[in-house]
Amino acid sequence: MVQLPALPARLTHAEAQSYLAQCDAAWKASDSASAQLDASALHDFDSSAVAVLLELRRSALARQSVLEVHGLPARARELSTLYGVSELLPG
Repeated sequence: MVQLPALPARLTHAEAQSYLAQCDAAWKASDSASAQLDASALHDFDSSAVAVLLELRRSALARQSVLEVHGLPARARELSTLYGVSELLPG
């Protein structure tokens, strides 16, 4: 299992692309069929955090992989419910 970079404490539009690039590099460096990431540090975020998680899910599906997300804050889950995508988020 590849350990993706942990979600940072702050994940907004300004940080999203850089974080996704780090995850992509970690995934490419591994031949694992599954990945996990720690979201417990996340506390300052906007809707971009949900978009990042959805992109990571799409990436996992494209790799025929499984993505596990641990420690996702309740506020992030609430935001995903508001946008109607909570059932799509891993973890």
